[in-house]
Amino acid sequence: MLLLLFLLYPFLLLRGQAGRDTLAFRVVSYNVENLFDYRHDTLKNDHEFLPDGIRHWNYTKYKKKLNAIARVITAIGNWAPPALVALCEVENDSVLRDLTKRSILRESQYRYVMTASPDLRGIDVALLYQRDQFKLLSYQSIRIPNASGKRRFSPTRDILHVSGLLLTQDTLDVFITHFPSRSGGAKESEPYRLLAARRLRSAVDSISLHRRHPQILIMGDFNDYPDNKSIREVLSAQDPPHDKNLLQLHSLYHLLARKAATQKQFGSYKYRGEWGLLDHIIVSGTLLHPSADFRTDEDKADIFRPAFLLTKDPKYGGKQPFRTYYGMKYQAGYSDHLPAWAEFRLIY
Repeated sequence: MLLLLFLLYPFLLLRGQAGRDTLAFRVVSYNVENLFDYRHDTLKNDHEFLPDGIRHWNYTKYKKKLNAIARVITAIGNWAPPALVALCEVENDSVLRDLTKRSILRESQYRYVMTASPDLRGIDVALLYQRDQFKLLSYQSIRIPNASGKRRFSPTRDILHVSGLLLTQDTLDVFITHFPSRSGGAKESEPYRLLAARRLRSAVDSISLHRRHPQILIMGDFNDYPDNKSIREVLSAQDPPHDKNLLQLHSLYHLLARKAATQKQFGSYKYRGEWGLLDHIIVSGTLLHPSADFRTDEDKADIFRPAFLLTKDPKYGGKQPFRTYYGMKYQAGYSDHLPAWAEFRLIY
């Protein structure tokens, strides 16, 4: 009997290792540039995107926009649906229902949650998720208060906080942001982004205190670059250390900042001929540990920029995002932003 066990030991060991499956878990952050339906919401200033509005937005353009976004999401997943998709600039529940049920994305069987922000135009952030990879536990909108003593032209979008259970039976906390714009000037509008960043930092710190094994993922359009105060100082999102022994499990790390600093023409948005990174993916150190069952790394994150998402930049040269509108001219493109993505390895 002992001899039999000795002979079978290598086989049993391999079988035990093979008993754990490995899954590629891809996440995406995408500002989809004004995904409005063509119906008027009496509580919101959506007149620009109505059939009789200045953009002459209608059912045909809306349907084309839905399928365009669906095509991008499908392509990012290499024709397999990404596990999580963070969306910025979506108007309401109707557009998400149409995107997930009535576009070419309907076969992917996404579920979604979203905010209901006080933004005057009615745009929000949302999360699409594959419920066989991410079991929804809870979600909440985190309101950004107006800066005391400062005059803000418009209330900003809420931060979406979603908690879900992974196949490892660990909880993943996802935060989706769309910080205040740079309208009026980057310096003049910075206090509003700093306020939003402090609110986000507070929520992240709360998770770190109350979770035994906090796993935090932050995605969205920050309207700031990796070296701006909101990210470097308030969130303290650092470049991941090359030496994993220096990894701090409760610190935040930016998966794309080093690429943005070292690679020319790298970014998710082009402004006056210069590419810059406004769309970010930030993770807690727990998601970078080499022995973690759910982990990623810098080389597993990038900006998605296939040829079909780009068009010629007639003013500054090179390429630029192929957007839906260029000024007031309808182009039938995709978005003025390119999507950011990261792939995690999940062992369960």
